[in-house]
Amino acid sequence: MLYPITFQPILKKIIWGGADICPFKGIIPAQDGIGESWELSHVDKHYSVVNNGFLEGKNLDELIRTYGKQLAGERVVKLFGNTFPLLIKFIDAKDKLSIQVHPDDALAKKRHNSFGKTEMWYVIHATQGASLYSGFSRQIDAGEYVKRVENNTIMEVLQRYEVKAGDVFFLPAGRVHAIGAGCFIAEIQQTSNITYRIYDYNRKDANGNGRELHTELAKDAIDYTLHPDYRTPYEPQKDTVIPLVNCKYFTTNLLDLTAKMIRDFSALDSFVVYICMEGKTLLSDNKGNELLLLGGKTALIPADTKQITLTPSPNAKLMETYIG
Repeated sequence: MLYPITFQPILKKIIWGGADICPFKGIIPAQDGIGESWELSHVDKHYSVVNNGFLEGKNLDELIRTYGKQLAGERVVKLFGNTFPLLIKFIDAKDKLSIQVHPDDALAKKRHNSFGKTEMWYVIHATQGASLYSGFSRQIDAGEYVKRVENNTIMEVLQRYEVKAGDVFFLPAGRVHAIGAGCFIAEIQQTSNITYRIYDYNRKDANGNGRELHTELAKDAIDYTLHPDYRTPYEPQKDTVIPLVNCKYFTTNLLDLTAKMIRDFSALDSFVVYICMEGKTLLSDNKGNELLLLGGKTALIPADTKQITLTPSPNAKLMETYIG
């Protein structure tokens, strides 16, 4: 009988990483320079490993091959086969990340035999004045993009946002973006590790070499459509399901709980993932399983689960995501 599953975090030491991920997740001893914690991953050679219950020690690839529809859902398996379709991360940026774009499914399939990369960000906390980039601030085309990369003026046409805790950004494949210094973010994305680097502020490595840019690859991947606002608006409320993103790759809701909530998934043909961003919550399913989900932790609810009761103690903030 499957149950709410948790996994060992995959910690990524990165040059721009900060010192907040380990304390946030309760990892002792704390490590500096951890830029990312991959909470739930089916990226090749980076498979998450179960750390609770009778499946402890098994990886996500073994789970989806063994339990398939029971774990992921019949429709999810039809759409994605033996690939778990989402990658869940925490990101801690002490320094700014490069300007990037990700290809869509068609381009990623053609070039890399991979899924594309649509994603979303939820800002857990941010230092005063921290910012990120999403989209363009004015209309440009592919030709102007190439020239601006060459003459180091691409930053002049990117849309910058100062951010605070609770801000949400949806980033469909093709949208130019970057996380700035001082941002601590939860990221939900398609299972893909394809990134085209557009600009890296002319930074040099220890050997005096600049990082590789993917100017031509990115040129054809970018969506040059100009939007008036790239933020994802929502109205904060307590003890209700707040929709954040609904796209073909994932549906994500925010739950800011002070009281017990029952979630009925009997009609949902998908797994559900809970990411606990504040407080702690007791998860109880219809099979009699219980899991105390602490802040900084992530749980995978199998698709054959019909109902989950969420009991915050005394309160908790969760993101809930599934394939809608």
